Amino acid sequence: MGSIVSRLKGQLRNVPLGLLLCLCAAHCCNDILQAVITALYPILKSDLGMDFAQIGLVTLVYQLAASLLQPVVGYFFDRYPRPYSLWIGMGFTTVGICMLAFVSDFNLLLLTVAFVGVGSSILHPEASRITSVCSGGKRGLAQSVFQVGGNFGSSVGPLLVALIVAPFSRTCVLWFLVVSAVAFAVMRPIVRWFGVYIAQQKSLAARVDLRRPMPLSKGRTVATVAVLMVLIISKYTFMACMTSYYTFFVMDEFGVGVSMSQILLFVFVVSTAAGTLVGGPFGDKYGRKVVIWVSILGAAPFALLLPHVSLWGAVACSFLAGFMLSSAFPAILLYSQELLPNHLGLVSGLFFGFAFGIGGVASALIGNFADMYGIESVFRGCTLAPLFGIAAVFLPNLRKC
Repeated sequence: MGSIVSRLKGQLRNVPLGLLLCLCAAHCCNDILQAVITALYPILKSDLGMDFAQIGLVTLVYQLAASLLQPVVGYFFDRYPRPYSLWIGMGFTTVGICMLAFVSDFNLLLLTVAFVGVGSSILHPEASRITSVCSGGKRGLAQSVFQVGGNFGSSVGPLLVALIVAPFSRTCVLWFLVVSAVAFAVMRPIVRWFGVYIAQQKSLAARVDLRRPMPLSKGRTVATVAVLMVLIISKYTFMACMTSYYTFFVMDEFGVGVSMSQILLFVFVVSTAAGTLVGGPFGDKYGRKVVIWVSILGAAPFALLLPHVSLWGAVACSFLAGFMLSSAFPAILLYSQELLPNHLGLVSGLFFGFAFGIGGVASALIGNFADMYGIESVFRGCTLAPLFGIAAVFLPNLRKC
């Protein structure tokens, strides 16, 4: 019996790199389509005559659909896995994109962004789960490759809107159906492989217990998840400040123009992609806790220096802070999956959803405080956020499970 289990598990590990690249491409396509919503805000505001309060409500509905549903989706597919789950998610997103091209009513717009958000809620936990089980033991590397696709898609989406939609009309959003078609195509080998994996797991489960023991007691697991949440808040507060308000800071502090500020923001975005790619493999080699500790707390010196140096010093500090901080998320996600090894979808949905939610809430709060106290004061305050990385000292060393 043991030889059968070992042989089948060995077969599942022999997954080609192409499958991971397909997951990366699917994540990229999904996040390109997700980024279309915020990039269209100026056009939607003009077309539908919306005020800023309505734009805020659109953001809220999208964020709720894209973040709060993720743990629910993850839990459902943990219990009832479906090989076509990624196609289901992309189906919701595609319907939303089609509606976005023609919607002329505010209430219908809320439904439209909810569709796109639901698509994201399905894809992220499911694709992250598949990435883990098909990693061949290199889970950190696999998660990094998967997440870099999302980083690239989020940065490319607004650029494509500027090139394809802004010079013409909102109906040109339909060109993004090409991205959707690519997503369905690259998902095909993933769906095929995952269907085989589910069938083999069901066959094994009929003969042996595949459930893996939790490395910690339930009480310590809850406490450890709380520490990880603090680290997520620390990371995404700083990231929200940088992605939403860094351009305003450098324009106000150094007198650079809009174009230069966008270039400086692009440098930061590149650093986050590079950090994400490095963080996973380092976690495989040196352990998740070490990477979490070094990444978040290691970003603190560069973040603290950022408001006090010259322009090019700020560029260097932003790059290093972004690189260090972004390397933490793959390690945090995998550490949490190792805490709850039998609930990969639930954990993935919980942490992706929490990260998205914190990013949205932090961005809104920072904007309000910036109106009250000025962008420079608030920016200086947000550079303290990585110091909360000290909470990593409370993370236990997990035994292998």
